[in-house]
Amino acid sequence: MSGEAESGALAPDLELQARAGAGLGLYDIDVRVDNDGSLRFDFQGALCSLSAFTLTPGLDVLSLTCVLAWDRPLKPQLHKRVAERNASLQFGSIALIAHDKLADVILRYTFPAAGLDDMALTTMLLLVLGGAGEARKGLLP
Repeated sequence: MSGEAESGALAPDLELQARAGAGLGLYDIDVRVDNDGSLRFDFQGALCSLSAFTLTPGLDVLSLTCVLAWDRPLKPQLHKRVAERNASLQFGSIALIAHDKLADVILRYTFPAAGLDDMALTTMLLLVLGGAGEARKGLLP
């Protein structure tokens, strides 16, 4: 295990991350490497970030975060919509991140990806992203 992983920090899995990015690229998703090494892309208007980590040998995970909406008025109706979307979401969870009287709506999903071949990996990502695209509906004016 690397010194980084031994110190308690997560060890990036760049090979898994590259495989995930290549799989998304097959579906015309423009994947870019961000300054922090994560992959960034837009999916149906959601801003997404994808990173891969080795938690312990044999346990490699992909972590996907999608900003579904930002700077939305923090009102009971927004809480209700987020709760409805969480109830129908198959993969991941949606959270409100409040700042003053506004909130950002974020979908997060982390899943074990060790052992998945490229097609299974891409299929899993597309299932999660499809849910993100669906959850985004009705959150924006």
